[in-house]
Amino acid sequence: MVSSGGKRPRFAALMAFALAVGASGAAPLPAQTPSPDAGQPQHLSTVPLTIASGGHLHRFKVEVARTDAQQELGLMFRRRIDPDGGMIFPMDPPHRATFWMKNTLVPLDMVFIRTDGTIARVAANTVPLSLDLVDAGETVGSVLELAGGRAAQLHIAAGDKVRWNG
Repeated sequence: MVSSGGKRPRFAALMAFALAVGASGAAPLPAQTPSPDAGQPQHLSTVPLTIASGGHLHRFKVEVARTDAQQELGLMFRRRIDPDGGMIFPMDPPHRATFWMKNTLVPLDMVFIRTDGTIARVAANTVPLSLDLVDAGETVGSVLELAGGRAAQLHIAAGDKVRWNG
C-alpha cells in the first residue's frame, strides 16, 4: 500500500516500468493473485493509539507495520477494518510518503502524521483497488490507515494530535 519512498513503491521503479509498458501498447501486466492466506491478519504487534480532536480523545488499537514486507502488504486483501482498528506505518527515516490502494478491498482514511504527532493531512475514503497515488504532501513520520469514513465520523482533521508508542 506504500508508494515511492515508503512501503509500497519501493516499487516506484516497477510502477514506472509498468506505466511505460502500458503506454507502449504492450499487453498489460496480470493482476496480482491473492495468496492462500489473503485477507487474514499478518500477526503484527498491536499498540494503543489516541487522536485528540476537538476536545475529544479517540482511542484505537492498531497493528504496526514495521518491516518493508509488512508495509508493502499493509491492509491489502482485508474485507473489513474494525471501527477502532487500523494500521500504522512508521516512516524511518521520515519522508514524503505516497500510498496506493492496489489489492485493498475496502475504502480507507489515510492519516499522514508529522514527526511531532500532528496530522498533516487526511485522505478520506480512498478508492479500493486504485493505483492512483495518495501523497502526504510533505515529510511525515508515520501514516495511519483507518476504516474509510471514520475520520469524518470522529471529526479528525489536519492539526489534530496523534499519540502512540512506536
